[in-house]
Order: sequence, then C-alpha cells, then structure tokens
Amino acid sequence: MKNVLRVTLAAAVAFSSMESMAAVDLLLFNGKVFTAEPGQALQQAVAVVDGRILKVGSDVEILSLKEAMTQVVDLNGKVVMPGFIDSHSHAIFGGVKVTAADLDAQMLPFDELEQRLRAWRDNGKARHGDILSVGGFPSTYWSEVAQFEKRFNHGEWADTPIAFIGWDYHTGWANKAMLKRAGIDAERVKSLKGEAVATIGHHQDSTPNGFVADAGLSAVMSQFPSPSMDQLMAAGRAARDLNHSLGITALMDPAANAMPGDGLFDFKPTAQTVGVLPVYKALSEKGELEMRVAALMVANPKSKPADLDVLDEVRKQFVGVDNLSLPGIKIFADGVAEFPAQTASLLTPYKNSKKGGELLIDPAHFDELVSAADARGWLVHVHAIGDRAVRESLNGIEQARHDRHSDVTHSITHLQMVNPKEFARFKPLNVIASMQLYWASADEMSIDLLKPYISAMQFQFMYPARSLLKNGATIAGASDWPVSTPNPWKAIGQAISRKGPKGILNKDEDIDRETMFYAYTRNAARAIGLEKEIGSLTAGKEADLIILDRDVFSVPDEQLADTQVLKTYFSGREVYSRP
Repeated sequence: MKNVLRVTLAAAVAFSSMESMAAVDLLLFNGKVFTAEPGQALQQAVAVVDGRILKVGSDVEILSLKEAMTQVVDLNGKVVMPGFIDSHSHAIFGGVKVTAADLDAQMLPFDELEQRLRAWRDNGKARHGDILSVGGFPSTYWSEVAQFEKRFNHGEWADTPIAFIGWDYHTGWANKAMLKRAGIDAERVKSLKGEAVATIGHHQDSTPNGFVADAGLSAVMSQFPSPSMDQLMAAGRAARDLNHSLGITALMDPAANAMPGDGLFDFKPTAQTVGVLPVYKALSEKGELEMRVAALMVANPKSKPADLDVLDEVRKQFVGVDNLSLPGIKIFADGVAEFPAQTASLLTPYKNSKKGGELLIDPAHFDELVSAADARGWLVHVHAIGDRAVRESLNGIEQARHDRHSDVTHSITHLQMVNPKEFARFKPLNVIASMQLYWASADEMSIDLLKPYISAMQFQFMYPARSLLKNGATIAGASDWPVSTPNPWKAIGQAISRKGPKGILNKDEDIDRETMFYAYTRNAARAIGLEKEIGSLTAGKEADLIILDRDVFSVPDEQLADTQVLKTYFSGREVYSRP
C-alpha cells in the first residue's frame, strides 16, 4: 500500500499547478535528453521532485522551475538517458563471482591452469568448504576431458573434490573425488534415459569421465556449501556498485529463490526455498539496495498449476519490500547447444549425435502451467535456446492467451536459434524477446562448437534480432550476468556489428543503436513488469537516469562499446560518479 500511495501522490504532484507544487530538488539542463518516449525528439533539460520526474523540456522551461534549494547540473551538452534495465541478470550470483576464482573464459595451457588452481587453493579464492572450484571455463576446454582426467584425478588432487564450472553455468568438469561426493557413477549413467544421457559424460563402460551438463552439473553444484549471509550481502553490494557504474538501475533476477550453487535444472522449490531473496530484503531494510529488482522464482519445468501455491508462499514473505517486486516465475525449457553438451532442444537433430537435445518442459501440459501463472497475474520468463524449445514455449503461451484476455507480458530469453515460423508469433502473443546480443559473435562458440553440428537454417537464424524486429517483436536488453559481461554498451556494440574473431555472424541480423536504446529502457521495463514506474523520462516516473561521456547518437558504431557512464541517479539521488 505504501508504494501504491507514493505512486498516486507523485503523479498528482507531477500534474498539479506550479503554485502548489513541492520544491524542485534537481535540475539538469544544457544537454541532450533521450526520454525513451516513442516519437519524442531529444530534449534539453529535466526537473526532478521527490525522486520523480516533474518535467522534461527546453532549458527555458526547466530553468524557470529553479528555486533557492534546487541542485542545478549543467550537462555541457552531454547525453542523458533513463537508467538502463537488464531484463536477465543473476546479480547476487555475479557479485559472488567477483570475489571467487574465475578464468573469465580464458583458455590457458594446462600447466598454467594447474598453477592457478594451486594459488587459488592457497589464498582461499577457490575454496568452498573442502571443495575446490573455479568458474568461467570456456567450452573449448571440454574437448580436453582426457587431460582433465590425467591431471586432476591423481597425485596431490586425488582426494580433493574439484569442480570446474563453464562460463555458461550449464557445463563443467568434476574429478573422481567430486563425482563420488555427488553420487555420479556408472550405475547412475546407466539409469539415464533418452536425451538425459548427454548430461553426464562417460566412457564406453559407463564410467563417468567428469564432464557434466545441466542436470549433471546441478548434481555437482548441489554439493557446494551455501555462502554465509555476510558473503551474500557483500556480493549484493558489489553487484549494486558494478551495475551503477554501468548505468543499470533496475534488473530482473530470474532465479531469486535459488542460492549460488543450487542445481536449477531439476529444481524442486518449497515454501522454505527462499534463495537470495533475504539478501535483497536485508539490503532494502538498510537502505542499501538502491536498485529496482524484479525477482523471479524458478519453478520446476514439469510443475503443475497446484505447485504454484508453494511459490506463492515464498512470494508472500517478501511482498512490500522497497525496490523489490516479485512479478512471476522462470522456467527452463532446455539447456545449451554447444558441443559437447548439446542439451538445447532442436527441431532438426544435431548432426553428430542425431539427437534433438532434451526438452525439459512437457509440451502436453506446459500450457496449463503458463495459464495458471497468467491467471495469478504472474509473468512467465522462459529460458529457451534451441528452436524447438522456443516453439514449444510459444505454444504454451499461446494456449494461455486463448484461455483468457490478459495484459500480462511474458518473455522468452536467450533465443539463440529461432525458426522463421516463430518470428511473427511474438507480437500477437505479447511475448518479449529478452536477448543477450553480446553473444551474437562469430567466435569459437558459434563457429567451432556449434556450426558444424546444426543445420544451415539453424545457423543462419542465430540470435535473429532483425528478423524478430521486422515481424513486430519487442526486444529487451539482457546480459545473463555472470555468464557474460553485464556491460550493456558492449552488448549494444555487438548487436550492431555482430563481429567476432572469426568473422561476422550473419550481418543480416544486426539492429540499429536506437532500437537497442529502447531495448535497455522502455522495452526492458515492460519485460520486468515495471513499465508504469520506470523505463522512460516522463512526468510521474521515477528519476532513474544516467549521464554519458559521449554523444551516443552521433559517434561511430565502433565507439559505442566503449561508452562510459559519468553519473548514475536513482530516484533523483546520485549513486555513482565516475572517478
């Protein structure tokens, strides 16, 4: 109720007469203000009162509102934008990663890798209880499984559980001591059925070789001890500060009822499975959150409508926390596509295995789950990488639309491969494409570990941003941090160029900068269910805004990725200033 009253009162203030208006707190003038209101030209100045936008307009209009106590900022021609919004970011997980052992996707020689592990063991960065773990492994390592077995199953490592986690958080490698801890052995391999066989790498005699993917990785990571509350609070602060430095003032956390290390692919939440939600609540109560977090609860892919009652019990524990909303649920429809995991669900099977990957949702019943969530007013956010997973996700949402007229905006994230038959379905179904376009690169992942194994059409329509846009889809910006960089400017540059070390990944799917500016503002606000509060600079909305170091409307495309944020404001208060 407190938040509702604040919105109502702020709206009333914004549109009241000048005479009865509260004192203006902040004026920014002499700039180029991108409001993210469609069709509106760049403005010059912004006025803020009580943490909300009072007015956007010309210098003359805005400066006339100045009062004795008003803070006035001369922008000197700088660009102002709404605070950026990340529609898919595991913020607390990312904060944990900042202080942990991580390769940051570097492919090191094995001698150097072993030296790093020793150093991280000795300084504690790789320690999780008695387990040693290092993250950020590039997928190119997984073709060297024999080397991992030779080095890390013997000698000084023989009795130490070791887990190496892929950059994608879907793949990894574990030594024999770690596999034993996780209960992964030949008998478990033999019990796997169908596409699930791919989740545990193994020799011909079914003995595990240490490679794990999706559910296999979840079994390993479930053995990690949970971080302490102090560690999680430090991670939350680190994530907040990094996001502020990048101009991000809001995000959707798509696994907030999970903890770092939880196995998400066979997640079975209970009313006590609260994950990192207490961290957000504690930061909020201390006045330290200073970000708008739309927290989603992970539901099991095979959940039935009645299972949502359990998630509602979790939700009720955190309703009313300032700057924290709980708009819906997250579902994993499949895994990842790159070799050797190949757990993403495809319409045309992988060329090497002749298998289609594992579809985690049940097509016969997924629509019931979506419809039940929709009936509660909850958005559904679906992880779908393969083209079959995308199709079945849309099918489930389509049935929910048939069941009732609803204005709830659902979304599908990742969208690495999309069949052209799906392009025109997004708009009429009111489904937002939450895309990590930083990944749209001709690199080792796409050229070496994927292209040889999928069809020409699947490769042609990887991260098909322009095709979706041409068919009316709404694109929202997303990072999937800590899987990749949270920096939206790098993603914007990549969405335009699609360049990588091995060429260009289908230049026909590039999109322009202005589309990306909307993707990280107005569109992302819709994706996280906060479009009435944030996402554009207009009277009555929260004064979340950023000042940039360059004119992002005129600099060459190749300079956009290097854009720096000079200042970030949250509810009209400066929360970041570039040193």
